[in-house]
Amino acid sequence: MPRKKDIVAGNFLKYDVVVLGSGPAGEGAAMKLAKSGKRVAIVDQRDQLGGNCTHVGTIPSKALRQTVSSIIRYQRDPMFQKVGEWKQFTMKQVLRNAHKVIQQQVDTHSRFYDRNNIDVFHGRAYIQDKSTVLVFSDDGLTESIICKQIVIATGSRPYHPQGLDFEHPRVFDSDKILDLDYSVHKVIIYGAGVIGCEYASIFIGLGLKVDLINTQPKLLSYLDDEISDALSYHLREQGVLIRHNEQIDHLETGDDHVVLYMQSGKKIKADAILWCNGRSGNTDGLGLENVGITPNSRGQLTVNEQYQTEVDNIYAAGDVIGWPSLASAAYDQGRCAGTNMSSGEKNVKPVTDIPTGIYTIPEISSIGKTEQQLTEEKIPYEVGQSSFRHLARAQITGDTVGELKILFHRDTLEILGIHCFGNNAAEIIHIGQAVMKSPKNSIMYFVETTFNYPTMAEAYRVATLNGMNRLF
Repeated sequence: MPRKKDIVAGNFLKYDVVVLGSGPAGEGAAMKLAKSGKRVAIVDQRDQLGGNCTHVGTIPSKALRQTVSSIIRYQRDPMFQKVGEWKQFTMKQVLRNAHKVIQQQVDTHSRFYDRNNIDVFHGRAYIQDKSTVLVFSDDGLTESIICKQIVIATGSRPYHPQGLDFEHPRVFDSDKILDLDYSVHKVIIYGAGVIGCEYASIFIGLGLKVDLINTQPKLLSYLDDEISDALSYHLREQGVLIRHNEQIDHLETGDDHVVLYMQSGKKIKADAILWCNGRSGNTDGLGLENVGITPNSRGQLTVNEQYQTEVDNIYAAGDVIGWPSLASAAYDQGRCAGTNMSSGEKNVKPVTDIPTGIYTIPEISSIGKTEQQLTEEKIPYEVGQSSFRHLARAQITGDTVGELKILFHRDTLEILGIHCFGNNAAEIIHIGQAVMKSPKNSIMYFVETTFNYPTMAEAYRVATLNGMNRLF
């Protein structure tokens, strides 16, 4: 409940800014605005803070991944092969640790709001006009707030196409799958984007049979070709059946199975289906029509480089504006929006050059240009590679699958792109990112710097020497 209320005429509360949503984007905006001296209120539909990221997205799915990754590691080590009947666990049992992490995150973020004197309202937000936000609970109107500015950071949800009954106990989306409470032996994953690939590696790690249906000709085509190919090879080697260029015709559901009918004529039977084909912005019922804002067909909002909508005092950030739909980017987008709103100066650069973090098993992370892009742009580049199987630290841990790939300019030695596939890739990438974004961007940093041994960071030195050997 709010700690302080500034009552104005007509029992309205008055704030400088109201932020809708307490996920990464909403928190980033709220903290920046509060530290800039603004009186800020935040409205979230859940009883607890953190948004979808904390409760049904990033935190629980990555905690699940960590548990599965640990199981795989134990099974790989002869000393721990009798770890128990883990294959009989349900999703809820595997996620027990995740629920502890969720509560820890809620407590942590709640303290942030307390320290910055941000008032929190729990309920459904409705924009009555460009300076009025109403908050509703299940029992009706609870608060009426007058404000000078609004930030929409309501996030997104899994896209639900017509014709699929997501109320059926064997039809799941990426939110509902976390509540799976019965054992399955085979699962269909429809959609081979980031979420689909992550869950494919999780389920195959739990010993399930997995059919991964990809509507595109290859997995994650925006990645460097070599990294995309490595992911495909690894998933297939683990047992995932990948079906490219397929489209759903219809789904048949039964009490103990589902049958997916494809437009190609294929029929696939499984215990359950996980739908991972797109997301929709959470803009339904916000009252955007009252201020002249129209979301696109996926419920997403259009903003300019300052994260400002077509209404001058209303801003938006995070998944509700679409790409790249990453928690890390959402937080920075929220901060940028808050800076633009508080300073009045429209000179803060939008969030760009974002490292990808894909939490398959093993991980994928990259930043900068791919080989395809550099070739199309006719930039003279060279490649430096380091295979994890040759690194002492990887041999010690057993995580020998993967590689680090550095793309650099042949003449200037400037780093143009970094691509990593392997355990802890999302951590490893930041070493290269720091050098790449420094004023003295050069691969020479990696041969002139001493790395601890044995470490995975050593991959940068190995990859750089490998690339320099190709110069002539």
